Amino acid sequence: MRRPWRSTLIALITTACLVGVGGCGLTRGADDPDNRRLRMMIPNSPGGGYDLTGRAAVRAMEDDELTGRWEVNNVLGASGTVATQRLANESGADDLVMTMGLGVVGATYTNESSARVSDMTAIARLVEEQEGILVPADSPFEDVDDLVEAWTKDPGSVVVGGGSSPGGPDHLFPMQLAQEIGIDPRQVNYVSYDGGGPLTTALLGSKIDVGMSGLGEFEGQLDDGALRVLAISGAERLDTVDAPTLTESGVDLVFTNWRGVLAPPDISEKQRDYLMDLFTQMHATPEWQDALERNGWSDNFAVGEEFEEFLREQDERVADTLEELGLA
Repeated sequence: MRRPWRSTLIALITTACLVGVGGCGLTRGADDPDNRRLRMMIPNSPGGGYDLTGRAAVRAMEDDELTGRWEVNNVLGASGTVATQRLANESGADDLVMTMGLGVVGATYTNESSARVSDMTAIARLVEEQEGILVPADSPFEDVDDLVEAWTKDPGSVVVGGGSSPGGPDHLFPMQLAQEIGIDPRQVNYVSYDGGGPLTTALLGSKIDVGMSGLGEFEGQLDDGALRVLAISGAERLDTVDAPTLTESGVDLVFTNWRGVLAPPDISEKQRDYLMDLFTQMHATPEWQDALERNGWSDNFAVGEEFEEFLREQDERVADTLEELGLA
């Protein structure tokens, strides 16, 4: 007795195998580099600067179909040192990248890690970002003059928080600011937080008096008025923030942070070129340009040897600064 349903089922399965890209053993991702599943490590908590940068890049690449689906993981610990060590441990892995920046460079020194960023594979420098001086809405500091007056009068009484460990941008910035206004950096009462999320909680909970960090991490709190910006650290004002620069406020200091992407050491030259080309294409997408504007990031793109040389210079700069502070 014939079973028509069996013939129909076989026909449907055969059609699926012929037409479906991913069915019956025909896995597109295995052969198509533009559809590979890639991994991105974020070396701090959700909501932090590395997180915002990495996820914006992933979204741009997925939305423009430059790659297949990304797997994004936040790897916390020691201000990026744990993630950097994990990157080093995956030597040769051709499906992994990690966002990083000035904070990770410093953390490898202060945590005495053997996994230096200069030993990884440099892929791309993505953005430059100003630091902001942040206070809660009800802070007695109305402007930079108020902060400078209180801080210079009693340096230890002003508790400063940052979203990076010693050697990172949120640490280096207040140290250089203190030095510029006549305070010994070793007198600064600095509290380190692992990214923008915990720093926001500390500010809103009055655990610290002032926060110093990149402003992209505090967009929601700035929009609803929970936080205020006394000044920004760059040479020019930002369109997205109603705050003066430090130089406009009478403090002769310009300071900027940066973020980029590394791959593990010892990947093939072919894979290195593929990743550099991938992020170069990402950089040109409308989605990425929108992310730059939305987060107040400055475009600071570089790949290859230019980024490698920049990493070496940053390594030396951070080491020298930390040695002067007695922290390395």
